Amino acid sequence: MTSTELSSKGLATGKIGMISGAVLGISSVAPGYTLTASIGLIVAAVGLKMPAIFIAGFIPMFLTAYAYRELNSDTPDCGASFTWSTKAFGPYVGWMCGWGMVIATIIVLSNLAAIAVDFFYLFIARVVDNPSIADLPGNKFVNVGTTLVFIALATWIASRGITTSERVQFALVGFQMVLLVVFAVVALVHVGAGDAPAGLSFDLSWFNPFSGLAIGAFVIGLTGSIFAFWGWDTCLTLGEESKNPKKTPGRAGLLCVATILLTYLLVAVAAMMYAGVGEEGLGLGNPDNSENVFGALADPVLGNWGGMLLFLAVFVSSVASLQTTFLPAARTMLAMGAYGAFPKKLAEVSPRFLVPSYATVVAGAVTAVFYSVVTFLSESALLDTIAALGIMICWYYGITAFACVWYFRKTLFESVRNFVFRLAFPLIGGLMLLAVFVISVQESMNPDNASGASIGGIGLVFFLGFGILILGAVLMMVMRVRNPAFFEGKTLNRDTEALRDENDLSVS
Repeated sequence: MTSTELSSKGLATGKIGMISGAVLGISSVAPGYTLTASIGLIVAAVGLKMPAIFIAGFIPMFLTAYAYRELNSDTPDCGASFTWSTKAFGPYVGWMCGWGMVIATIIVLSNLAAIAVDFFYLFIARVVDNPSIADLPGNKFVNVGTTLVFIALATWIASRGITTSERVQFALVGFQMVLLVVFAVVALVHVGAGDAPAGLSFDLSWFNPFSGLAIGAFVIGLTGSIFAFWGWDTCLTLGEESKNPKKTPGRAGLLCVATILLTYLLVAVAAMMYAGVGEEGLGLGNPDNSENVFGALADPVLGNWGGMLLFLAVFVSSVASLQTTFLPAARTMLAMGAYGAFPKKLAEVSPRFLVPSYATVVAGAVTAVFYSVVTFLSESALLDTIAALGIMICWYYGITAFACVWYFRKTLFESVRNFVFRLAFPLIGGLMLLAVFVISVQESMNPDNASGASIGGIGLVFFLGFGILILGAVLMMVMRVRNPAFFEGKTLNRDTEALRDENDLSVS
């Protein structure tokens, strides 16, 4: 291959456009899976204010997306948050930012696999007309065993090259988005016809996050909302593989976030108007439905065959995202390995498929172990890991937002554009994420704020979130001893060029 076909890390270049990048980002967000897993959590905290909380979660994500865009335009690098925070704040902050990103991805991968298992058995039960099959995920051994199979398959697919991922995701994302829109429209038709269980009338006050909410409820709901937007930054970790690495990833990220918000609002409002927020029956606040809202609403809204298709859509959503979510995890580990922050072995790239194959396998193995342990520790693993994920997301997204402000500090006031996109937007987004992070860590210590699972009286969420960050700090010290060059600023610093062929930066 010529130098314009490979980045110096060995990744294929010029493969991802704006639309395909946005599709891969939407796939990572997994709107079908995310909605069925998060609606119950958000409603339990804020009730009818669920649409407002989605908007509140969107704001810091949208503002932070501009930080990603600006940093990527300066340094297109598959390490994304890790690389930029290291260049801005030095190796120690950068390492912890990269660690937070990797762990967040591991948590998401475990959740995706779990929800895929749930809907796999739901779908099979419906196809063979045997309802008892749908209960199989309740057996932890069956659950974990099936989950490990899905993780293994996704790991294998993610090792087959970025082009394969792109083609598959167009079909899978399209299918789930169509089914979500169909679900929302049919639910609203039921409401209009007067045969919906709740039949709530539309109210603009649902969209106002600044009234009618206690601060504690607001933060708990916002944590779930922020989780719901996670994954759009996959576009940025594919910067080295994009057609126009300085512009395409940032544009794809913004398009992804905006599309996700509109989808969430449509489905959330439709579901709420149809089912209400009560704690009984089909109500979105019913604890029995909290981990799988679509599992309860599919048949009542869409009927037998339509419900089966919705089950299939959520299954497809989780499987598709399971595969694409390996992309940012593996590429972040690739970058950290290439710069010496992680073992060099993680920087290996498959000469055939041009993907970080070893890092992908490691991500799959760690995900398998993480899910297995959490499942046997918690009676509600999904709820606890979602809450923990919110802490991780606020951590590394927030650091990236502040990194943008600090990295460009000398040029912030040179133009109105720089002031808005490099200072105002990232700073506001970062401060919002910081506030949620601090409050979330405090709330995570109380087992009652999640599933109730605890270790020594302290909520399991605390150990899954903040506790893992502390573990990261310990591992960082180990790496400091093993490979001091990175921590001495010799392999990556403010003046380090992105590890790419400069010819790649001119590809249009």
